[in-house]
Amino acid sequence: MKSTIVICILLFSGCSTPKKIGKSSQNQALKTAFSVKVDSLDLLDKARNRSVPVALYLPDTKKNLPKQQVVVLSHGYGGNRGGDNKAYTYLTEFLASQGYFVASIQHELPTDELLPMTGKPQEVRRPNWERCVQNILFVIEELKRRKLTFDYKHLTLIGHSNGGDMSMLFAHTYPDKVDKVISLDNRRMSFPRTQQPKIFSLRSSDQVADEGVLPTLEEQQKYKMRIIKLVNTIHNDMDDHANAEQRKEINNYILDFLNK
Repeated sequence: MKSTIVICILLFSGCSTPKKIGKSSQNQALKTAFSVKVDSLDLLDKARNRSVPVALYLPDTKKNLPKQQVVVLSHGYGGNRGGDNKAYTYLTEFLASQGYFVASIQHELPTDELLPMTGKPQEVRRPNWERCVQNILFVIEELKRRKLTFDYKHLTLIGHSNGGDMSMLFAHTYPDKVDKVISLDNRRMSFPRTQQPKIFSLRSSDQVADEGVLPTLEEQQKYKMRIIKLVNTIHNDMDDHANAEQRKEINNYILDFLNK
């Protein structure tokens, strides 16, 4: 089923963090806002005999958008209830209103084993991340097959929490298939220490990453990574639980990074 949502973009010039959003990204947002079309796909990965539901968010325009960039979003863990890929509409709809094609993957299915909550996360959750990496790869290849005119050279992964862990693992595994990776407070999978793909992370005010996950200040400088702490946003408020000010801040930071 298709529906159209008209998004009103409200941008602000300052943030409650040490680094301000660039004016160029705000001006671009004001100039290029589109209404947003929401669609969905229920893909079947025949090689794994696995259903991969995807929510799609795209600009609702008859104009041909040259070199339209693709964003693949991976949700935080939701207990296999389903519908988690539709829990970041403030971000997915915003990016679509800026001209991006956003594919938000539902990674866990009701029939999957629950994510382990005991043991060393880097070990016991690795099978989940590896399966989800294959989900991401499958969706990217399927989009390439269906949407040949998109700009896949500048593809971006965005992941929250467990979705950020799988996105970082994807960057380790397939660095040539992604241009940028944005982590919304992943805590378990280490950042690849490399300049490609480009790495950006927004960190919560209440959660701490495991040892070795985040790059040191020296590594951030060496590999040109950006790590920003959101002093007014907790880990669980990075999805649609975010209030209006939190949504503005997250959206603006992400758009600024995408525009660089």
